[in-house]
Amino acid sequence: MRVVIARCAARYTGRLSAHLPLATRAIMVKADGSVLLHSDGGSYKPLNWMSPPCTLRSSSVTEEAAERGVTEVWVVQHDKTDDRLEIELHEVLSDTEHELGVDPGLIKDGVEAHLQELLAAQITLLGDGHTLVRREYMTAIGPVDILARDSAGASVAIEIKRRGEIDGVEQLTRYLELMNRDPLLAPVQGVFAAQEIKPQARVLAEDRGIRCILLDYEAMKGDVDLSDRLF
Repeated sequence: MRVVIARCAARYTGRLSAHLPLATRAIMVKADGSVLLHSDGGSYKPLNWMSPPCTLRSSSVTEEAAERGVTEVWVVQHDKTDDRLEIELHEVLSDTEHELGVDPGLIKDGVEAHLQELLAAQITLLGDGHTLVRREYMTAIGPVDILARDSAGASVAIEIKRRGEIDGVEQLTRYLELMNRDPLLAPVQGVFAAQEIKPQARVLAEDRGIRCILLDYEAMKGDVDLSDRLF
């Protein structure tokens, strides 16, 4: 990646037209060919950019541009459209290149797969005497996240979400309707487990006889000492 800190102006033409007046900005040229202009604000979003496939070339500076203080012009042309980004460099304050290598990508902590694994290992969070039957119990319309049995041996179907919303309750309802037709499983209780449950989803679940449980991911990982908590 090449990172240039420069006083620059930019003009974008094509499907839309936009102009950035002269200011100090960070220009990022990535290995995939994309070019992005950033200010020291506005969070992660660039002020303007060109996505690949595109080609960057240095253009000659006209006499008129030179009189305005332009020392170099970058022209970034999209390879498949008429979109074009022209960057006028007035003063380059820093110009560095770094080989970042292959990025493994974002690994999300606390995703549903992690919650499922943790709850399966700590199934007694549902109540004393609960035992795990299996994870990803397959039905004709898809897998239930966890199938367990309570202390009396009754079947319990658990649907796990990071954020519990009405769609998740509807999904579990469909599983329960199907599973309760199986004489080897019926009667099947439903548990809707999530890190956060929307009020409307809780009302719907409880109206359908489905129990709601909030999952504390950090505590389940063992990263939080529960004895230090007041509630």
